[in-house]
Amino acid sequence: MTTLDHKIDFAVILSVTNANPNGDPLNGNRPRQNYDGHGEISDVAIKRKIRNRLQDIGEAIFVQSDDRKTDNFKSLRERADSNEQLAKMLKDKKASPDEFASIACEQWIDVRSFGQVFAFKGSTLSVGVRGPVSIQTVTSVDPIDITSVQITKSVNSVTSESRSSDTMGMKHRVNFGVYVFKGSINTQLAEKTGFTNEDAEKLKQVLLTLFENDSSSARPDGSMEVHKVYWWEHSSKLGQYSSAKVHRSLNIESSVETPKYFDDYDIEVAELEGLKVEVLNGQ
Repeated sequence: MTTLDHKIDFAVILSVTNANPNGDPLNGNRPRQNYDGHGEISDVAIKRKIRNRLQDIGEAIFVQSDDRKTDNFKSLRERADSNEQLAKMLKDKKASPDEFASIACEQWIDVRSFGQVFAFKGSTLSVGVRGPVSIQTVTSVDPIDITSVQITKSVNSVTSESRSSDTMGMKHRVNFGVYVFKGSINTQLAEKTGFTNEDAEKLKQVLLTLFENDSSSARPDGSMEVHKVYWWEHSSKLGQYSSAKVHRSLNIESSVETPKYFDDYDIEVAELEGLKVEVLNGQ
């Protein structure tokens, strides 16, 4: 496999319909919003979904969520110790951080993509890996409307002589919103982690199916959909243009006063000389 030898920029347009794309635990789990009323999804949430999709297609993932684990390890330390070389190095005061990082990057695709900090209690070795794939915060094109409904639980959690009082709660959803997030893949960092052209292709494909196998009460099947993925492959390591200029070439605006469907938006991509964009439709 060939290490990535050219810069890549990308952008993803997705829609949310009657779902909570990313609740804020500090605000009663309401959908995240910025001060201008635009909806947000954290980059961490997107990376979690990318990891899940890569895991679904059989890739080895270091940071697995507890409800999707494909092994029996109860912590990241146990998963790291499952590699005999890494387990030995974590106990060696003279172990090389660079060698540790190289082994970890080779074994786990999310480490060589996003990076990872390896700092465990009881080990003197601390290793920080910077990943080549960077993703910005997801932001809605227009301000979002949030609907909140009250819900109740009428079932006892534990056995008691009489039925307990109903437990009250709140559930929130975004009625409709079109969101955009942008990202880049840095070749200098790709060389350090061993991120390959094949890894980039896998990332592109999972972006198209980002919300498959991701349903929940807050995000029912079909409520979140990837519509477009824009993929710019430069001809050099540094790229012909800055990532900011490439990302600005994508413009999306609503064509009606109150958009309710994805087709209510107009999308334009300004042409950049010498740099072609690949446009893929979500599946």
